Amino acid sequence: MSDERLARFEAVYQQTYGQITAYVARRCASPQDAADVVAETFTVAWRRVDELPGGEEATLWLYGVARKVLANHHKTAGRRLARNVALDTEMADLYAAAPDEGDGVAAVSAVFRTLPDDDRELLALVAWEGLEREEIARVLGLSRNAVRVRLHRARKRFARALEKAGVRETRAERLMPVERPL
Repeated sequence: MSDERLARFEAVYQQTYGQITAYVARRCASPQDAADVVAETFTVAWRRVDELPGGEEATLWLYGVARKVLANHHKTAGRRLARNVALDTEMADLYAAAPDEGDGVAAVSAVFRTLPDDDRELLALVAWEGLEREEIARVLGLSRNAVRVRLHRARKRFARALEKAGVRETRAERLMPVERPL
């Protein structure tokens, strides 16, 4: 990138960063989400520096970019939430409500969140993504046997955590790939 283009980007960045950050922060659920959206907005500006107008027009142009980045962010968050709900429902179907809790989904979800990251990832790849052991092995860069052992252990830890939380199993099925032939 030429020095002139770099200087132009830096000037616009310094001039507009506060305004764009405030705009985005008011529209995001968390500061982390806002930081991601602001970073993506300025990444777009960096890539399209030749289209970046000067002066006050730059701020308006960046608002437009931020608006589109926010729309994509919210769409992605919505899909993520839908997948979480689907996984929670799948797990709640496997187990009854905890004794002192009327919401089986919340009980299972709470226990699931206490599992180590690796266990959650394995269980989610099976129950949520519907992947088979061989596919999981490719995704994680492990042998099929390593996946088999880790998945067995993850299921055991999950079952123990559910039992400890007072959540009873209601169906004979275990976490199996969804909508895929066995």
